[in-house]
Amino acid sequence: MAASSQRLGAFHTEREAYLVSRVLHRDSRAFHELYRSYRPRLTRFLTNLVSRPPLVEEVLNDTMMVVWNRLEAFKGNSKLSTWVFAIAYRKGMKALQRSDDPVEDNLLTASASHEPGPEERANHQWTHQALKRALAQLSPNHRIVVDLTYFHEMGYREIAEIMECPVDTVKTRMFHAKKQLKQILAGEKSDWL
Repeated sequence: MAASSQRLGAFHTEREAYLVSRVLHRDSRAFHELYRSYRPRLTRFLTNLVSRPPLVEEVLNDTMMVVWNRLEAFKGNSKLSTWVFAIAYRKGMKALQRSDDPVEDNLLTASASHEPGPEERANHQWTHQALKRALAQLSPNHRIVVDLTYFHEMGYREIAEIMECPVDTVKTRMFHAKKQLKQILAGEKSDWL
């Protein structure tokens, strides 16, 4: 289905709708721009899912190849980002199932963002590292629900589409994820959640 006949609400911007229409016509430059726009979000999402940089890159590329080869399958019933993240989720889960390598904890090695003031930076870095360690202890499904909700600002209905499960399952996973995080982060910082 051409992007022009899809609902504009399926796209984050008019530019995204334009890029999709161009990709449907096999415009490789438009695809590269679409790829660049999704790469940071998908990298973060996949890092939280599979936790292995080489696997993240492989799944990211596999996901975007599906977008290139199967974009006509996107009907605009959901947001394009929901469709792309659903592909990434399925590819990531399959990659985890077939991978025998031990999980690298690269969630612990990412750098903290820079905020003004040394005290604020130190507090932010401590908080950031503690949260990453806690998230790394969750199952992939729980970690992804938290990631999509708080870092990608998606609603439960959209997450349910991505994970191909009922909304109530997403709510249950979030409940259990928060419960686990509170136990892991016991003490003064447990009131974050």
